[in-house]
Amino acid sequence: MGKLEKPQKRKLDKTTVKERDLNNIEDTEDSEEEDFFKDQIKEDDSSDSEADIDESEIDESDNENYESSEEESEENPDDVSSAEGSENEEDDEQDELSDNKEDETSEEEAQIGDKHEGTKQDKNKYKSKDKAQVEKHKAKTEVKVQTSEAISDKIEGSKSLVTTNEYEDHDTSDEEDIRNTTGNIPKNWYDEYKHLGYDWDGNKIIKPETGDHLDEFLKRMEDPDFWRTVKDPQTGQNVILSDEDINLIKRIKAQKIPDVSFDEYAPWIEWFTSEVEKMPIRSFPEHKRSFLPSRTEAKKVSKLVHALKMGWIKTREEREKLRAKKEPQFYMLWSTDDQAEDMRRIHKHISAPKRLLPGHAESYNPPPEYIFDAKEMKDWNKQKNTPWKRKLHFVPQKYESLRRVPAYPRYIKERFLRCLDLYLCPRAIKMKLSIEPESLVPKLPSPRDLQPFPNTLAIEYKGHTDMVRSISTDKTGQYLLSGSDDCTVKIWEVNTGRCLKTIQTDSVVRCVEWCPNAALSLILVATGNDVLIINPGVGDFLVTGKTDDVLKEVPQSDVVVSERVKTTVQWCEPEEKLYERGVRMHLKHFKMVTQVTWHGKGDYFGCVMPDGQSRSVLISQISKRKSQLPFAKSKGLVQSILFHPTKPFLFVATQRHVRIYDLIKQAQVKKLLTNSKWISTMAIHPGGDNLLVGTYDRKMLWFDLDLSTKPYQTLRLHGTAVRGVAFHKRYPLFASGSDDRNLIISHGMVYNDLLQNPLIVPLKRLQDHQAFNDFGIFGVHFHPLQPWVFSSGADSTIKLYSN
Repeated sequence: MGKLEKPQKRKLDKTTVKERDLNNIEDTEDSEEEDFFKDQIKEDDSSDSEADIDESEIDESDNENYESSEEESEENPDDVSSAEGSENEEDDEQDELSDNKEDETSEEEAQIGDKHEGTKQDKNKYKSKDKAQVEKHKAKTEVKVQTSEAISDKIEGSKSLVTTNEYEDHDTSDEEDIRNTTGNIPKNWYDEYKHLGYDWDGNKIIKPETGDHLDEFLKRMEDPDFWRTVKDPQTGQNVILSDEDINLIKRIKAQKIPDVSFDEYAPWIEWFTSEVEKMPIRSFPEHKRSFLPSRTEAKKVSKLVHALKMGWIKTREEREKLRAKKEPQFYMLWSTDDQAEDMRRIHKHISAPKRLLPGHAESYNPPPEYIFDAKEMKDWNKQKNTPWKRKLHFVPQKYESLRRVPAYPRYIKERFLRCLDLYLCPRAIKMKLSIEPESLVPKLPSPRDLQPFPNTLAIEYKGHTDMVRSISTDKTGQYLLSGSDDCTVKIWEVNTGRCLKTIQTDSVVRCVEWCPNAALSLILVATGNDVLIINPGVGDFLVTGKTDDVLKEVPQSDVVVSERVKTTVQWCEPEEKLYERGVRMHLKHFKMVTQVTWHGKGDYFGCVMPDGQSRSVLISQISKRKSQLPFAKSKGLVQSILFHPTKPFLFVATQRHVRIYDLIKQAQVKKLLTNSKWISTMAIHPGGDNLLVGTYDRKMLWFDLDLSTKPYQTLRLHGTAVRGVAFHKRYPLFASGSDDRNLIISHGMVYNDLLQNPLIVPLKRLQDHQAFNDFGIFGVHFHPLQPWVFSSGADSTIKLYSN
């Protein structure tokens, strides 16, 4: 496009200079030398970018001499041709003299540069009064060129300066300024700053100085190139358009081709020949199918022929005959008067009922009984917020004649509402399904037919002073075991409610479990970081004595215990005080134990330490007095574990999933998806095929392990967190306790037939516990033989419900 604002470079024609030198050296030598050196100074100044030198104006006398020289050159074409001929001969001489003349030209340029500082003319003295006058031209430069060869050397040097390629250092032909590397961003971001971008080195590019309106006016008056000056928005510099740019813009505005040298009427060049080649384009012969008719077209033609034979498609002659035979058809203008309105968008549409015809109340002269009295008007105004309750939607009025009846103000609104009703409330015939609500609810048997089940509070066990977290019974159902936050373990007699024994511990009792093996009299107590194996000393004395004899024998084993197990649990012999309380074994764990559970045979038991991460689950064996860690990695925060009653399976419940592991194969068998936020507890059916999971988000989940990994039934019977669930070992019963103090007894029948789903029926809701610190029922446990259920609550009591 354009160049940055700087003094114009004047290209000197070589032939013109020599013509002047040869023909009119004496007349124009002053003006030529002055022009040449002025241009040379301007080029040096613009390349160094140290100062802005305005374009100097040449005196009128110099201009006249210059014009006269040009006229003389035009009048003497023979001299020009001779000069051109001599130019080629002088080129070789100029090359030899250029090296010798460089020193002389540099000295002359320095002298002319010193003199040129004082040669600025007062060209603005008639345009601006505010500026000081510049000193007039002191003296004309008197430099004589001794030979035309020296002048031509200088001209060639200036020409080489002019024709330098300004895009040598860059790979672009664009004339835009690449100093500003800010990119294509809004320039108003830099309005409040002194710079307008950054260069390649990261230095700020300072904005050029911008004057006020007065400076702009003065520049407009004194700058002859102001009309062709534009401002570059990227760099903020002024760009002066060249004559080529202006000619290009003029051609574009005139809707002409920008390139002058382009010939739009040039003969057309055939890039691709229009003649048909005799030789084939491909080097192999055409396939046979290219010469056979298309099968798809044959099928279409056969279809059309068949349609013509069947009369489905008529020819034009047949159509014209049919049209001639047809009689003119008449139709009802108002088709809705004698038949139902047909609507394409609604199947079996029913037309809306028509508005009732106006009655006596709508008359302009209604009878007196239709006109409102004061009471009726008052009632009509009271129903302003409920207009649909009014008998009439308007107030009847009486007029002398029909001419005095005014326009109805609500006419447009009522018509609009009527159209809206017809549009938004279409009527169509639909088949009505006669479904009774009772048929949607599954038919459940009556609770009377599902007896026996616990429904009455029989015995209340009192003695603890804090929340009772866990309860358990022995295999005979004669004794009840309970653990509380008051750091005690109590053994009760079930039938009488009498406390037989109290065992003091050092910490809060989280869980207690009675050994399922009738040949051993042992209980597990989880208190703090310890697990105590206690001989309660109740029941058959032969069994309790045999239990002590078995535990006194310490087995000898050569198996090396791993360091990982040693840091998790330590088997210790009880102290004398603990032994007197009945403690026979003492296991010290590295984290708090929240749950203990027995294996069905009574030799193995499992412990849960939620904070143990990969060591959260620990399985111990009493006969060998060793422990093992079944998992190497943690799958989540473990909440509860259970042993399968008949198979070597271990159920591990984390916060959201229940995983089933095969202890023999040491592999995961199944993963149950609970779709709940936090699992609290779980219980397994005595048959081992159904699992009941309680959650803190008020749900109970019944899993059929043979059916799916998703819950077979989700029971939402409680309003708060479910903390205890249990199955009865003999009767088809299960129970759940929650923080809402409700103990719900349900019937859960599991059939031997795999094709028949379990039957789940809620039976009874029992609510006898008292709330304490927003806690309700903690433990739920069934009697092993009778249809009774025990519940322990935050009110430090244990309740027995019987049938």
